[in-house]
Amino acid sequence: MRKSACSGRWSLLSGAIVLSLLAGPALAADPVPQSDLLNAELWMQRSVEYKANALAVYALGRIQLDKALADKAWTAATEQTGNFQELPPAVVLDLDETAMDNSAYQAGLVTSGTDFSPKTWDAWVRAEKATAVPGAVEFTQYAESKGVKVFYVTNRSADQEEPTRRNAQALGFPMGGNVDTFLMSKEKPDWSSAKSTRRAAIAKDYRIVLLFGDNFGDFSDAYNGSEAERLKAYEAAKEHFGRDWLMLANPGYGSFESAPYGHNFKLSADEKRAKKIGALEPWVAPAK
Repeated sequence: MRKSACSGRWSLLSGAIVLSLLAGPALAADPVPQSDLLNAELWMQRSVEYKANALAVYALGRIQLDKALADKAWTAATEQTGNFQELPPAVVLDLDETAMDNSAYQAGLVTSGTDFSPKTWDAWVRAEKATAVPGAVEFTQYAESKGVKVFYVTNRSADQEEPTRRNAQALGFPMGGNVDTFLMSKEKPDWSSAKSTRRAAIAKDYRIVLLFGDNFGDFSDAYNGSEAERLKAYEAAKEHFGRDWLMLANPGYGSFESAPYGHNFKLSADEKRAKKIGALEPWVAPAK
């Protein structure tokens, strides 16, 4: 009986070994999907460093807001002209990765091995599942308590405004009362992905005292240039950063990532990656 059982088990084991050997090469040929977003999204979703960084930016925002309210000559907007000193104050925030955290969408791209697409992004927006960037709700509520109007200048499309508003309201962001404070891309004919026309529209009626963003394009329309052009524009404007332009960290996406391949989104993923690697300035260990 014991011999028979052992013999049966050996037969099963032998068969399993043969099957595993046969299946081995096929399994080995199936690679694990790789994504350049992995470390970025792990940092944004799981690290205390990301949370601390965001809180620090918004804590600085409170300090700078109080200074700006005490100085009527203070403006953050290069579009602000004329006699703006007596205009009511406003702050302008980008939404995605500045006020609202979409890292769950980005993480889904990592785990599914897929790339950003307008279709999946639209589904995400309409799911209304974005969370708040640490410190963002508290800062905007503080600004509102000081009589400051809070505007959101976002490149979400005009047809995504209602789900965006509902998501933001559920998180506790000020909604603007009877003023439309959500300025979406393409909401008006001249409101392109470049944001200066929307800032100019706000600046007609408000003194813009602070700008918040996670991408150079949230502060300057020079974001879409070459790396050299972006650097030149940054050097010309760098006195704003830490004073009235406050930058949130976003290693996941943005114009920094597309500048090395000339913002040519028609390139394949491999071509884009090759251009990005080519833009690096590596240190190479000396040969032994």
